[in-house]
Amino acid sequence: MKITLACAGGMSTGMLVKKMEEYASSQGIEADISACGLSELEERVTGSDIILLGPQVGYQQEDVKKEYPEIPVLVIEMMDYGMMNGEKVFKKAQEVIAAKSK
Repeated sequence: MKITLACAGGMSTGMLVKKMEEYASSQGIEADISACGLSELEERVTGSDIILLGPQVGYQQEDVKKEYPEIPVLVIEMMDYGMMNGEKVFKKAQEVIAAKSK
């Protein structure tokens, strides 16, 4: 499973990636999770199962969906982002990926 997080600069999402990786590892789930700035998304998105957008760039969701129509795009909930709730964000990404593959 490949999850790509995009935010304004890629810095704050880096901490969330670490929390998501810790959760995935604790569950024995192999996941490739990375963070980047929205401007770098094109170079990083290949092979992604989902694109997660930081709340600060959530207004770009429709543009990102148009750019990558084959990849689900989800805006991370502000509360989960602020609390760096890697488990909840990872589980939500899993749900969306599972729903798409049905």
